Amino acid sequence: MTETALIEKINSVLADEFEVDIEKIQPDAQLMDTLDMDSLDLVDMVVLIEHNFGFTVVAKDFTGIKTFNDFYHFIKSRLDEKRETPK
Repeated sequence: MTETALIEKINSVLADEFEVDIEKIQPDAQLMDTLDMDSLDLVDMVVLIEHNFGFTVVAKDFTGIKTFNDFYHFIKSRLDEKRETPK
């Protein structure tokens, strides 16, 4: 999957799950503010990531993720790690 396709998938999934206009999801926008997330929504986000991208996360993985761009890089790096890990 290309980086552009990955970003489009992430944006689509987030817009659907958090019922936000996809146009508001911009790389430099604040993730938590744009999605109007609270601590309970982090649980939804964890499930969403596991279901759509096939890897597990914990709340501490979100440390340092402020913008959508940070989130894109996090997802991409974890997917890259998953591909590189021998089975």
